[in-house]
Amino acid sequence: MRAAAITPGKKDSLDVIDVDQPRPGDGEVLVRMLEAGVCGTDEELNSGIIGEAPPGSDYLIIGHENLGVVDEAGRDVRALRRGDLVVATVRRACPGMCFGCRTGQPDMCESDDYFERGIKGMHGYMAEYYIEHPENLIQVPPSLRKIAVLLEPLSIVEKGIEQAIKIQERMIWHPRRALVAGAGPIGLLAALILRDTGLEVSTFATRGMESLKARIAGAAGIDYFNVKETPIEQIVEKQGPLDMIVEATGSSEIAFKSIGLVSNNGIVCLTGLSPQQRTHPVCTDCVNMDLVMHNKAVFGTVSSNRVHFERGLDRLASVERRWPGLLERMFTRRVSLENVKEGLKEDKEDIKILVEIGA
Repeated sequence: MRAAAITPGKKDSLDVIDVDQPRPGDGEVLVRMLEAGVCGTDEELNSGIIGEAPPGSDYLIIGHENLGVVDEAGRDVRALRRGDLVVATVRRACPGMCFGCRTGQPDMCESDDYFERGIKGMHGYMAEYYIEHPENLIQVPPSLRKIAVLLEPLSIVEKGIEQAIKIQERMIWHPRRALVAGAGPIGLLAALILRDTGLEVSTFATRGMESLKARIAGAAGIDYFNVKETPIEQIVEKQGPLDMIVEATGSSEIAFKSIGLVSNNGIVCLTGLSPQQRTHPVCTDCVNMDLVMHNKAVFGTVSSNRVHFERGLDRLASVERRWPGLLERMFTRRVSLENVKEGLKEDKEDIKILVEIGA
């Protein structure tokens, strides 16, 4: 079968190669891939910044945003059958089975020994087929076929927002306004989740008001700002006190700036990664004083587990009911598996690029 793979640690090594098609054993499921989403993590893998091949392999099949169809179910598999649409979870338990991993929360692994499909120690989903255990597969209703590939990234922000709400149980909290920093796929999904929960939401990016990002946000009643014209500080002045900020740009400068912009008793959820290791001057005393004197909370979140995928599935359905067809507009480009390298060349107007693998 054909698969998109890299040599971990080697820049621009992405290639489409021939590998043996896997065969399901007892209790396993063979899934035929339909499509995979491309994200910044895939670009970092191809840049050699991150990535770890499975033991005994000198290559890593990439791809973690996925949608497939059950092709064959091994003996003892009862919950799934041929033809079922499925999305696979990504994080897997560490060999030591720490408390987080043995309680079904590998995204909260206490060590760095976890596995992550298509990223760390396990092949990913950007191939014609893969095998998986049924407990790692989420069955998708046919009504969500066109947007289900968004479930993996949506599950991450679903988790982040859920955790923010849990943290804020430290007080009686009635949030009204939220700001999402960044209007890429994660940012737009976070903004839509927050709107779906009833909050007033604003977001910003570097694209103009005529851009697709702005139009998608506007269609859901989300206030969109071009940060080149309206600095973040002015956005806060226009919108009023912010109860929550979700940082989805990956800019450490914006992350620290968000701490000062969120209101008293507010919370900042960091979802973006900053792999470039840039440095910025920060008044650390000011940050410390601000957090302590104004009861602010800041936390980071990464990956997700089955619970968040299942809740994300309900969220996809809810957003689709409220704004029919809006999520599908996020798909700005589709490429074939053979042309996967083109999928990593993101145009400035791209939001979500899909790699089409099977019919």
